[in-house]
Amino acid sequence: MFATLEMSNKIKDENVDYLFAAIRSLKTDEECYSFFEDLCTVSEIKEMSKRLLAARLLSENCIYSDIAKKTGLSTATISRVNRCLKYGNDGYQTVLERVPAKAKEE
Repeated sequence: MFATLEMSNKIKDENVDYLFAAIRSLKTDEECYSFFEDLCTVSEIKEMSKRLLAARLLSENCIYSDIAKKTGLSTATISRVNRCLKYGNDGYQTVLERVPAKAKEE
């Protein structure tokens, strides 16, 4: 609980609230692609998707070396994702539970 409150206090402000509201307003994959391509660089989007894949693979008990080969992430980044899975704010866990298996496989 303390970690959640601490992180929320670090990033919470009107601009971040507006960003999250904007993301929640997106209804289709095409809208998501359009918004994120305008908002982020291709590298930033790819990096976020690799971290989410790493979280999924870690939750499936894959080993770091296999995750590094599959994603191209450093073991330090994989370790950070793992730390978030175990001790973070349950953000990854929430998404992993909600995203249908078919969408994860695509």
